[in-house]
Amino acid sequence: MTVSIAEQDSAALGGSRSILCRQRRDHAELNAMMDRYRSGQMPSTERDALWLDIVQLVFSHAFAEETVLWPILRRVHPAGEELTEQVEQEHQAINELVARVERTSDDPRRPGWIEEAFVLISQDIRDEEDELLPRLRDAFSDRRLRSIGAAWEAVRATAPTRPHPAVSRRPPGNALSGVPLSVFDRLRDLSPFAAPAARRATVLLAGMAAAAGCLAVIWRAVQRQHPC
Repeated sequence: MTVSIAEQDSAALGGSRSILCRQRRDHAELNAMMDRYRSGQMPSTERDALWLDIVQLVFSHAFAEETVLWPILRRVHPAGEELTEQVEQEHQAINELVARVERTSDDPRRPGWIEEAFVLISQDIRDEEDELLPRLRDAFSDRRLRSIGAAWEAVRATAPTRPHPAVSRRPPGNALSGVPLSVFDRLRDLSPFAAPAARRATVLLAGMAAAAGCLAVIWRAVQRQHPC
């Protein structure tokens, strides 16, 4: 019986550095940020900055999943193709919604689109934690889960941070597009109102890293993840 990673402790998931714990931490952070945004109990400028933080985390996180995790799952599980296709469709829908939000500022439908995106993100988190990620727990040792986690983290740190609905959801197409898109996105993130100062410094360094070696990191990460 498949047990959601939400119901297991860190030791059962391979330790704090395993891909499962890394994923769960990102999901918890996203849930907390969406709750804060929905509360509306902050100035509009802070709310706008929070929205951008959510966007940056959502898309760097999803890009790393599509580049590193889902190709592995397709190789090691008979239902991997079906499971990952469903999540990729969710990612595409989120891309399209957030891209629509980014193109508008005064449209009265914008709050509704943001809420729709939040509902999709929450559903995506549940599908991943309840259905996809437990299959990786079943397939790999703790050590291998930590190795996959390191590869995923390296890709996430140099991934695009904005929606790109036209980009392929699978490698090698997404990896080939990832380098220029990452640099472009992270330069946009340096806007004075795009994120807190600490985050802006982080994205600057990450953008430099992306320009220097993102494609190589992504390609090695994908190629090394074989069943053991």
